[in-house]
Amino acid sequence: MLEVIDLSLVNWSRAQFALTAMYHWIFVPLTLGLAIIVAMMESMYVRTGNPEWKKITKFWMTLFGINFAIGVATGIILEFEFGTNWSNYSWFVGDIFGAPLAIEGILAFFMESTFIAVMFFGWNKVSKKMHLVSTWLTAIGANLSALWILVANAWMQKPVGMQFNPETARNEMVSFWDVLFSPVAVQKFLHTTSSGFVLAAIFVIGISAWYLLKKRNTVFALKSIAVAAVFGFVSSIYVAFTGDSSARYIATDQPMKFASFEGLYNGSEGAGLIALGFMSTTDADPSNENLMDINMKIEIPNILSYMAYMDWDAFVPGINDLIRGNEKYGIMSADEKIERGKLAIAKLKEFKDAKDEGNLQEAEQLKAEFLGVDFQENYFKYFGYGYIHDANMLIPNVPLTFYAFHTMVGLGFYFILFFFLSFLFVIRGSLARRRGFLRLAVWTIPLAYIASQAGWIVAEVGRQPWVIQDLMPTVAAVTKISASAVQVTFWLFALIFTLLLIAEIKIMVRQIKIGPKMDGGTN
Repeated sequence: MLEVIDLSLVNWSRAQFALTAMYHWIFVPLTLGLAIIVAMMESMYVRTGNPEWKKITKFWMTLFGINFAIGVATGIILEFEFGTNWSNYSWFVGDIFGAPLAIEGILAFFMESTFIAVMFFGWNKVSKKMHLVSTWLTAIGANLSALWILVANAWMQKPVGMQFNPETARNEMVSFWDVLFSPVAVQKFLHTTSSGFVLAAIFVIGISAWYLLKKRNTVFALKSIAVAAVFGFVSSIYVAFTGDSSARYIATDQPMKFASFEGLYNGSEGAGLIALGFMSTTDADPSNENLMDINMKIEIPNILSYMAYMDWDAFVPGINDLIRGNEKYGIMSADEKIERGKLAIAKLKEFKDAKDEGNLQEAEQLKAEFLGVDFQENYFKYFGYGYIHDANMLIPNVPLTFYAFHTMVGLGFYFILFFFLSFLFVIRGSLARRRGFLRLAVWTIPLAYIASQAGWIVAEVGRQPWVIQDLMPTVAAVTKISASAVQVTFWLFALIFTLLLIAEIKIMVRQIKIGPKMDGGTN
């Protein structure tokens, strides 16, 4: 059986994983998007034979390679942390969670590793078309890597395609295809990768704008901006579309997260969407840092109800409804879920005890009861709640989730306008003269990273305290080791990752200052 662990250990383990994930996510989105932009640019070179496009391709390919190498280092550490810091989680769902991670390592990573070598070192060694194929396969491989990681993450947000085995106290996969094609997994993959495309497009435009400000490599910069602006505009529209679709799944599967990113405490019919709001400590419970009231807001009526259920007048439950319950709308209280979860844990313990004592007939009877449809639907589905000792633990950090969500959405709409104006100024031939906009383009690069990080804060902080939604909280998932050991590795990783980030920025800046070079080869 899983044990409840010291909260300081849980908090430090969470902090370490969050640190690793957020540093890793600095590198990943640029890799995902820049690989495709590079492939598009090389396609222009192969199609036109214009050596300028080859120069453009090789420059952005160099920056892609720098970022890719450092991203791999942080990603490997992240995967190892599942075993070192979250061994109970790995035991509980290893049969399911391990499959996509294994495929990511065997298929996607090897695919990237194979073709990235041809992409970087195959100029003048293979034909133009073969080199182009290798570049596209590298881009596809990078996004396939993201697919399997996001499938695993989506399963944690919405567990499907599995069955709990009371004999081993583990969840086992019964349908790989249900896990792979879960609507949550599909939406998470599309939304996350397209957000990476947006970041990469902003990166290309921002760096190219710097060249225009310096009056260097003007043709190179304008061509790069033209490609990135079109790619970024299409991607930013798609990000908004997939984000809207994802919200409906969150409203159904993770209603507490949905309520938190809107700061909705009391549910209502025809709930409005807060376009802009500011929070302060709530009068109801000033001691709880997870709860803050919105004391100033601009709200659009009925939009939240439509976003959640495609119905302008639908009831959207708030945090208080989810904690206290709402009989009118059939919402079970958190205390009732906790009791049902404890009963599920107790029933599993009875089965294990009966089996250990050799009471095989009783054990089989308990097993049949445990696996019964009625018990699974009414009790086991709340298994994780049995480890919650206070209903308030089910409330995530509302202010952090609220501000992260609105930052992400606000910047998302800004990016759509930014890409549109970038392309408009390019085709009008006025971009090089718009120095104010060029400066804005350079400063938009950090905004893209802020939006990217904010998206993951919404996804991960908003679902706390769950590692697996409703089935396993963080207190039951953590490895039973000393908190001091985790603290040591936390600060060690913080130092290493910071040094890696500084190294990447210095190498990137140096390469950008050198600028693109015309290649003397014939390929």
